[in-house]
Amino acid sequence: MDALDASKLLDEELYSRQLYVLGSPAMQRIQGARVLVSGLQGLGAEVAKNLVLMGVGSLTLHDPHPTCWSDLAAQFLLSEQDLERSRAEASQELLAQLNRAVQVVVHTGDITEDLLLDFQVVVLTAAKLEEQLKVGTLCHKHGVCFLAADTRGLVGQLFCDFGEDFTVQDPTEAEPLTAAIQHISQGSPGILTLRKGANTHYFRDGDLVTFSGIEGMVELNDCDPRSIHVREDGSLEIGDTTTFSRYLRGGAITEVKRPKTVRHKSLDTALLQPHVVAQSSQEVHHAHCLHQAFCALHKFQHLHGRPPQPWDPVDAETVVGLARDLEPLKRTEEEPLEEPLDEALVRTVALSSAGVLSPMVAMLGAVAAQEVLKAISRKFMPLDQWLYFDALDCLPEDGELLPSPEDCALRGSRYDGQIAVFGAGFQEKLRRQHYLLVGAGAIGCELLKVFALVGLGAGNSGGLTVVDMDHIERSNLSRQFLFRSQDVGRPKAEVAAAAARGLNPDLQVIPLTYPLDPTTEHIYGDNFFSRVDGVAAALDSFQARRYVAARCTHYLKPLLEAGTSGTWGSATVFMPHVTEAYRAPASAAASEDAPYPVCTVRYFPSTAEHTLQWARHEFEELFRLSAETINHHQQAHTSLADMDEPQTLTLLKPVLGVLRVRPQNWQDCVAWALGHWKLCFHYGIKQLLRHFPPNKDTHLLYVLAAANLYAQMHGLPGSQDWTALRELLKLLPQPDPQQMAPIFASNLELASASAEFGPEQQKELNKALEVWSVGPPLKPLMFEKDDDSNFHVDFVVAAASLRCQNYGIPPVNRAQSKRIVGQIIPAIATTTAAVAGLLGLELYKVVSGPRPRSAFRHSYLHLAENYLIRYMPFAPAIQTFHHLKWTSWDRLKVPAGQPERTLESLLAHLQHGLRVRILLHGSALLYAAGWSPEKQAQHLPLRVTELVQQLTGQAPAPGQRVLVLELSCEGDDEDTAFPPLHYEL
Repeated sequence: MDALDASKLLDEELYSRQLYVLGSPAMQRIQGARVLVSGLQGLGAEVAKNLVLMGVGSLTLHDPHPTCWSDLAAQFLLSEQDLERSRAEASQELLAQLNRAVQVVVHTGDITEDLLLDFQVVVLTAAKLEEQLKVGTLCHKHGVCFLAADTRGLVGQLFCDFGEDFTVQDPTEAEPLTAAIQHISQGSPGILTLRKGANTHYFRDGDLVTFSGIEGMVELNDCDPRSIHVREDGSLEIGDTTTFSRYLRGGAITEVKRPKTVRHKSLDTALLQPHVVAQSSQEVHHAHCLHQAFCALHKFQHLHGRPPQPWDPVDAETVVGLARDLEPLKRTEEEPLEEPLDEALVRTVALSSAGVLSPMVAMLGAVAAQEVLKAISRKFMPLDQWLYFDALDCLPEDGELLPSPEDCALRGSRYDGQIAVFGAGFQEKLRRQHYLLVGAGAIGCELLKVFALVGLGAGNSGGLTVVDMDHIERSNLSRQFLFRSQDVGRPKAEVAAAAARGLNPDLQVIPLTYPLDPTTEHIYGDNFFSRVDGVAAALDSFQARRYVAARCTHYLKPLLEAGTSGTWGSATVFMPHVTEAYRAPASAAASEDAPYPVCTVRYFPSTAEHTLQWARHEFEELFRLSAETINHHQQAHTSLADMDEPQTLTLLKPVLGVLRVRPQNWQDCVAWALGHWKLCFHYGIKQLLRHFPPNKDTHLLYVLAAANLYAQMHGLPGSQDWTALRELLKLLPQPDPQQMAPIFASNLELASASAEFGPEQQKELNKALEVWSVGPPLKPLMFEKDDDSNFHVDFVVAAASLRCQNYGIPPVNRAQSKRIVGQIIPAIATTTAAVAGLLGLELYKVVSGPRPRSAFRHSYLHLAENYLIRYMPFAPAIQTFHHLKWTSWDRLKVPAGQPERTLESLLAHLQHGLRVRILLHGSALLYAAGWSPEKQAQHLPLRVTELVQQLTGQAPAPGQRVLVLELSCEGDDEDTAFPPLHYEL
């Protein structure tokens, strides 16, 4: 079938984070796609929600069945008011509100062959096997991509059929490799040497590459892809270059991604010859047993007209018998699989299969929606062909603790779907919980949905607290589904809390807009955390995660933590005394907010990242710091001409540039911008005019952006008229070659020249600064990455691109530049929904009561490459010192007593023969064993709180329950982290 018209403009602001994952070509195809989703229970609603958020052209909903109580446990679009209404019709308007650019319509008739021809992708959820086979066969016949998905309690199934000849244009998420060229030899083969600092180890034998920007050996520029061979020294053989021109300089080598072809079987064939996604032979066998369990469940429903009753042992044994009698699975058409059936696994699946769970449908619905995107966009490799996922580890390991049929009976409650798996007693536990959610962004919104549907904190004694200091931006709307366009500018925590109450009116949720950091420990202190049962963190920086994790360790609270980057995601759980405590990845701890060395950035850049950091620094110095400095001296009534600080003079000199008075109009701003362009990128006027004439787009963009920013800083009107700018540049005086300094002739000379001023220069600069001191305050510009009309990103991109040209570095495009300089994390709705579902599954274990470490799972997934690994967390590391043993969860507790103990009494309680030092956490030294007798005599008789107040000037805050003291022992290893001392007030 033909796609919708995809020529309409792509809303880059709305889909900005998603574009970094998928790219514009894929997004254009998605925008023109037609998709049918049949089955609008929890799983279908999740698939539909993700597709609407990600901007498919048209989504048709099909589900004529009436809403029932058990739907409400996982279908967030439905409410009690929708009972007996068609699920599709009840869901349509709320789905449409998520993205008005998507056509969301309802089909009320049967699914016919003619109907299927209208779609590129068809998704069936929770459908009978007979319906799956009928629709799957028709789709395969007509080349329509087909997916079937289902969840039964704690197990899920997904099948994909994209046809027998499906081409994946872009199989991986990674950007094509690009590296700067040092030299290319003439010969057979020609040998290409990469510039120092290039990522040579990323190229592989057989990679296809092409070339650009080469001077001399121009025959390689934009050539057909060539295969390379990587030599031992890291140089590359690129084929015969014997007849090519001699290489002179410059250029870049760029990887060309290879398309891949996928051949899928139809469902009727794949049922008996299942290809499953698995990491090991053990996982393959496990998936095959789950495959047989699903087939047996379908057979049971066909025979009895109903699914098995919750935790009914008779029904479960019937399902096991049906699985045992199924036709054996086959490796090929003739060769059967010789695998035993895991009857215990099938029995557990059958016992818990009657329910539907929000975390399960969130997880599987995210994966299914990602597969739909793969079918539409032909980006990333699709599943081959079956995926089975189970979270049976959520059930108690002790069989005596499993729920009874009576405890799981239907009650006409919105939680019936969940009670069917875990029982009514567990539901009451969830309702009594009080949880803290830190972060109401993309993952936070998904977690709030899961919490609302499972009933976390929905009882009178329970509750949720949502903390987020940010406000809603338009770019949030493509992932943060609790927000609408009319909410832009409002606090995330408040809007998310109100939306969560809309999902479940019983939810007790409180929004807070104060940040959770060291400055607010008077708000989020001992009293606050004493009421919290657990914490969920949905944060986008490792610094914030480390702080929240430290609070959880301090207060001994379970921590559920998730993060994403593009189609990568993680969901982890940290339990006091059971698992290790949270630690940021070593690579993240080393790289976050860590700039490149100043010398490299300024004088020896070798990567586009270096040039972008330099350009960002230029923005700060030219348009923020200089304005703040001038304003400061105006407010202090001091003359700029009286300054003698070399750094300040160096900062202000470029801001004056060719002007000696403040700019009065747009022409003055352009004159300054042109002068600064010459200063930064001029290395010989003849070369400049020959290779980089001022009317080239990047150069013109630099002048336009710089002039507009200069105008903004001075409160003058700017201009976006490129044609008028070209004409104005013709009128401005041309540079004098004799007066232009070769700015890059000697990098080290430049460093000293920029920091020193001769007497005449000093005099001239001071005179100009004196004139500059008079006038209204300037407007310092704060860098804003998300406003594409303010010229901030334009300036940085143009400046970095020109610097790349100066140094022969392959530049990156505007989108990549914006992502790097804005520290933007690529994001997509599917990954956030998946990790939230995985965290929801761990929540079940945390709430259920004491569980061994073997019950918990850390999860890592990569949706682009069909990768999911779940593993048991590590145990807390045991540290020792002499006779002491402890983990990061342990602390020494000492009551203050009545009357309060003295420092001498505290030492007597602690020492056990050890020579100790005691510090107030992050602050003053309270005691050291090496103190003189006189100093000890002064401190030892004092009460501990009296001593703290004497040293810090502050008494313990009202309501503070603990003073945290840090211990160390003389002669200890520097790496030993002693447990903190909690002095209980």
